[in-house]
Amino acid sequence: MTTTTSSSKPPARKRVRAPEAHREAILEAARAAFAERGYARATIREIAGRAGVTHGLVMRHFGSKERLFLAAVPGTRDLPELVPGPPGTLPDRIARAFVERMEHADGADPFLALIRSAASDESAATALYTAMRQSSTEAYRTVLTGPDADERIDLLGAHLIGVAFSRYVLRSGPVAEMAPERLVRYLARALRCALEPLDEAPAVPEAEAEAVPEAEAEAEEGNSPS
Repeated sequence: MTTTTSSSKPPARKRVRAPEAHREAILEAARAAFAERGYARATIREIAGRAGVTHGLVMRHFGSKERLFLAAVPGTRDLPELVPGPPGTLPDRIARAFVERMEHADGADPFLALIRSAASDESAATALYTAMRQSSTEAYRTVLTGPDADERIDLLGAHLIGVAFSRYVLRSGPVAEMAPERLVRYLARALRCALEPLDEAPAVPEAEAEAVPEAEAEAEEGNSPS
């Protein structure tokens, strides 16, 4: 009696998963795409093709184009290392790091990408700003407390965007012509005011406080009919 044996299928090839390798390939492809095409024109599908992965895998790793951009390019990704330290010197650390970075920045810097996107694609700029604000708020919240912390963090971002626009996009006017070290000093002072809680604002000196009622009284006497 002849026994017939069915040919067995070859064992399935075990799929090798290398999430870190995929992540690095995506980041490298994203840096190249953003540098060549800019934030607004580069697409997730293009970046996935460059990295040799699927569109879905890119989204699984980073969630959105905005988050991929912030993870890939230099800029706000250094905040988790910059923020820790004495809160009193935080404005100085931010001002120095910002100016040093922007003096050597290219068109892929998040602040410059945000400003340029705002001129051509409002929805893209809004999405990028939302992602930037969320990531920076998470970092600053580790040292800034209080009910108005989010307002102060937003003011800080507004100051930095304004300086980036004047000095590194328009490149015209006193702010653009200022020496970097001088800009650091001015910016640190402005950020110190922006980050100071309103309920901790310096009290008016006693001599000035007493002078106010006297000045008001004199004004009233001068306005009174004779």
